Amino acid sequence: MSSISLNKFISDTGYCSRREADRLIEEGRVLLNNEIAVTGNRYSPGDEVVVDGSIVKPAAKEKKVILAFHKPTGITTTTETNVPGNIISFINYPKRIFPIGRLDKDSQGLIFLTNDGDLVNKILRAGNRHEKEYTVRVHKPIDGLFLKQMSEGVKIDGERTLPCRVRQTGKQAFSIILVQGLNRQIRKMCEALGYTVTFLQRTRIMHISLGKIPIGKWRYLSEPEQLQLDEALEGSAGTKERSPKQFTAKATPKVEKRPAKKEVEAKTLPNPKETSRKKTSYSEFRRKGKKKQND
Repeated sequence: MSSISLNKFISDTGYCSRREADRLIEEGRVLLNNEIAVTGNRYSPGDEVVVDGSIVKPAAKEKKVILAFHKPTGITTTTETNVPGNIISFINYPKRIFPIGRLDKDSQGLIFLTNDGDLVNKILRAGNRHEKEYTVRVHKPIDGLFLKQMSEGVKIDGERTLPCRVRQTGKQAFSIILVQGLNRQIRKMCEALGYTVTFLQRTRIMHISLGKIPIGKWRYLSEPEQLQLDEALEGSAGTKERSPKQFTAKATPKVEKRPAKKEVEAKTLPNPKETSRKKTSYSEFRRKGKKKQND
């Protein structure tokens, strides 16, 4: 085996997700050959990796496990088992698994857990455009303007969210389909528009729906579901984001705005400095010509 990134090695062992491994490395909790690891380190066969004082060894190839779990409210999506109400202790699965993405403590619904680190990356990358659907209720009636603003994107945390699909399902309720997963995204989008979320449930991830899984229970993905998932992720980027050119036709098209009138005028006007230089040069030329005539 050739060298691989250290965070991938840690996630491949089943210790945690690659994103979680990045956090452990940044916090100085990982040693590589008795030295504190840093972001960008690579693992080669024979290297010693220690996380929080425990040696992490390459894991034997295990059968891929993917659980579909109906997370209740009050459960925290973290692999830190010392956190009260953490998702790992709640499920108490006999093998090491970790969640794919997050679902905040106050929300409920579908979340995957797996022992496959690559699967985590491929599903989470926003550039891969994998859909997640939610049912939402807010504290007051919604209108067409709210739906329009939500669907076109809302500015939160200094950036505008990607366009999404929003459909009203009740006086104070709507469904929303996202292809990105910013922290508490739907709640922050609603807050930016003057609404407070009172209920939020994720009902679908890609082609897999929550269905009739009771709250607090889980099931294995069926073989057809796993096959379809593998096919859907076949062209997905793993460790690197795909460039916009690699997006499929289903990706949201980029809309280029026409430049403002002032910008166009600014581009067509000559540079004052260049104009000044040309006039000075011409004056000097005239003076030289008159001097020659007088001589």
